[in-house]
Amino acid sequence: MAHTFEELVEMQRTADQAHARVENLRDDYGPPTTTPWTQQQTSTYETAWRAWRDLARDVHAAVTDYAKTEGRPRNEVEEEVKRAVRHPNA
Repeated sequence: MAHTFEELVEMQRTADQAHARVENLRDDYGPPTTTPWTQQQTSTYETAWRAWRDLARDVHAAVTDYAKTEGRPRNEVEEEVKRAVRHPNA
């Protein structure tokens, strides 16, 4: 599936938001080895983690396809996408 650079940026933004959700849950719940999580906490965390993993995988595949289509190195495209998401005014 062909993607535009703007679509890649939006996909990365969504993956970053999912990652932030995972980090926030981990901070809120604390280490499960210190204070055991409830079944609900475990389920919520695992669902958030899977969503992040799937979104990150989709971004990776889309960036790879875009780089191939554009005839550019994948790592350069990935860096540009992340820079556009994390430093939009730079």
